[in-house]
Order: sequence, then C-alpha cells, then structure tokens
Amino acid sequence: MSYRLLVVEAHSAPREASVQAALAEAQGFSVQQLSWDAAGPEALASRGPDALLAVAVPHTPRVTQVLEWLRDNPIRTPTLVVLPAHPPDLLMGLGAQVSDDFILSPVRAAELSHRLRRVLGASDSEVGAVRERLLKELGLTQLVGCDPVFLKAVEQIHRFARSEMPVLITGETGTGKELCARAIHHLSPRSDFPFIAVDCGAVPDHLFENELFGHARGAYTDAHRDQRGLIAMAEGGTLFLDEVDALSMTAQAKLLRLLQDRTFRPLGADRFVQADVNLIAASNRDLEACRREKQFRSDLYFRLNVLRLHLPPLRERRDDIALLASHFLKALCSRSDAPRKSFSAAALRELSLHNWPGNVRELLNVVQRAFVRSDGPQILPCHLSLLATAPPALLGDSFREARAEAIATFERLYVEELLRKHQGNVTRAAGEARKDRRAFVRLIKKYGIDRLMR
Repeated sequence: MSYRLLVVEAHSAPREASVQAALAEAQGFSVQQLSWDAAGPEALASRGPDALLAVAVPHTPRVTQVLEWLRDNPIRTPTLVVLPAHPPDLLMGLGAQVSDDFILSPVRAAELSHRLRRVLGASDSEVGAVRERLLKELGLTQLVGCDPVFLKAVEQIHRFARSEMPVLITGETGTGKELCARAIHHLSPRSDFPFIAVDCGAVPDHLFENELFGHARGAYTDAHRDQRGLIAMAEGGTLFLDEVDALSMTAQAKLLRLLQDRTFRPLGADRFVQADVNLIAASNRDLEACRREKQFRSDLYFRLNVLRLHLPPLRERRDDIALLASHFLKALCSRSDAPRKSFSAAALRELSLHNWPGNVRELLNVVQRAFVRSDGPQILPCHLSLLATAPPALLGDSFREARAEAIATFERLYVEELLRKHQGNVTRAAGEARKDRRAFVRLIKKYGIDRLMR
C-alpha cells in the first residue's frame, strides 16, 4: 500500500541531507513537498495527505509560527516532526505538542520509515489508543507550558525514551508522573508492547510477590493453575511502579533482585525466568531522605535513580496557570459542543494566587466545576469554588505579616498580568487598573517587574 506523505521543509527542494536520503530509501510513500512559507492553514487543511512530515531544520521564526498555529488548531493528519539535534526549549515544546511523534536530526532511514508507519497505524492498534490519550491528557497537562524548568523536563522525556535504563520520576501528587511514564513508553522502541502500571501502595505486602512474579500450579493450597504475574504481562514493554516508596523492606529486597539480574522466579516454580521489561518508578516523597532515614533501601534507590525526571509543582510555574486553565476550558467547550467560554481577569487572578496543593490535577478539577457552574460566556470568581489554602510560607507569620505578604503577592501578580495583556504598555495598563500612571510605575519598580515584562 502506498501512503501520501506531505513534507513541509525550509525550501521547495529538500535541504536537510539526512531527511532527503531517508526519504529516498523509504518504500511505500508518494512524497509531496511544501515550504514553510506556503504552509498556511488552508494548505495544511486541504491537501489531505495520509501523514505530515514537518522538517523544522533549520529553525526559523516561520517554523515557530506554523507550529503554534497547529498547536492551537489540531489537524487529524498523523504528524511526525524532525527537530534539530539540539533544539531550543520553545521548539522542543511545540514539537511535542503538535506531533504524534518526533525525532532529532540527523535522521536514519530505518528509523524514519518505522516512525512514519507507526503514526500511520495508530488508529488500528492498542498503541494508537494510548497515543490518543496522551495527546488529549498529556498534551493538555504536561506538554502545555512555557516555564523553563517544565520545558527541560519535557525534553528529558524524549531522551529517556531512547534508553533502556531505569527511570525515576519524582514530583508532588497531581503533577502527571504516570502520564510522563506513559509518554516515555510511547516514544520508546517498546511502544508496541504493554505498559503495565502497578500501584505499590495498594498491593498488600503478603501479596506483592504473587502479584509481581505470579505463581506455578501447586504453589499453595488454592493454586490450581499457573498464573502470570505483572512482570510477565509487561513482557517486551514497560513496568511502571507508582508510589514505589510504599513498598515494605521485604518487597524492596525482592524488587532489587529483579533489577540486578533481570530475572525472577514465580512462586512455587523450579526455575528462574528472564524479565524483558523496562522499569519506570515514581514517588511523591523525597526518596533520598527516606534512604537516609533507613525507610528505603540504599541499594534499591541507586538502582532506580539512574535517569531522574523531576516534575515541578504548579506553584513553581505560576506563569503557566492561566495558560493551562484556558487550554482545559477550550478542550471542554470543544468536547461538549458548548459555546466558547473564557475566564474573566478577576478569575485568572484568583487562579494565580491559589497555592494548588493538588497541582495540575486540582486545576483541571476546578476548571471542570467552573465550566458546569457558569451559564454565560465568561467564568467569574464565584464559579471557581477554590478550596482555601494558605501558602506554607505564611503559616508561621503573625496576622499582620501574613496579610502584608498576601497583599504584596496580589499586587505583583495583578501588575504583571496587566502588563502582559497590554504588551508592556504602562499607560494602557494603568488605565485599565484605574490607577494614576505614576503610582502604577511605582508598583512596577517596587517589585522589579520592569525587568521581567519588557
């Protein structure tokens, strides 16, 4: 079967040598070329290819502009993006958001053909269902943002996916650890095989060995037949151990042997079995502190902590709160065929001031409730139903000190939002705030905002 492939690149003729060579070797594709300058909305929406290959090498402002349009206006065409060997954070983030898959230059012919066929077969396989969920959930939560720390974490996801080494994902609850684990699996060579998630905190200690390793017939009284464990179910794929810190010391010792030897023995079996799985673990606790306090085995910690991915809490990326909230709201309106809604400036201020102990998951819940509660086109503060939370830094202060700090936080966020809205124009921002321009400038200087917003 021949597939129609639309290649968007810098010029009408291929300039990226590795892509040109790879396409020459690829079998079963009829190639049509389009330059980035001609890649407008109508051109991308009307050509109807089976797959889109976006070659963002070299990176130009026009590439960023088209990718941003694709991010805000998703198309149904399976998309593979080729990025430079060392892409800037912005380009890496955009590439992850708009594509079903992406690879780094230089491109190998076999890899390009494999990736293209994988995105083309997405709708016909279980892998496609996982990819669709990632695009909807991970794309809306973990891959939306502009914070540098967040973008660095996104870049690591793709790099870790190419490795067979254990990955340890850390971060507070609600930051999207399992979704990142699924993304690593999806982008890895094991993506065609199962992803098995294990909630370690929900498995009783006396059942852990049986759940993980399975058992042979006759292993105990009610063992009437062989039963595969979760490791065997994940054969060829990825085993994800969530809340790994919840395991007892005994269970940790049994897991250590799996990591050391890549073998395990089902209960009652007379032989060891080879384990062909990649292992990803996650924890919302400080495992280093647990290790020092003898609550987590040091040898297991160092075996797991080979590749480390830390997800920042939402309160440390406040500039992303409004972006995430608007993205969630747009998705809700689209899924329910509801009229388009937006957040009022006052509602966005409340979202920005909230401490978000539940992180992105809590933000999604708040947006969903507000969407249901609001009847009009705009979401107001009364629709948010935010749980009252005080930033930890305020809890040890006197009332006067806490109030002063809260007021300072509000003033800084309010001024930053107005300046961002008016693209740094102080006069227009002061006018909307109904504040004297000189007094508004004093607030800018007080919080050092002039260096951030211009």
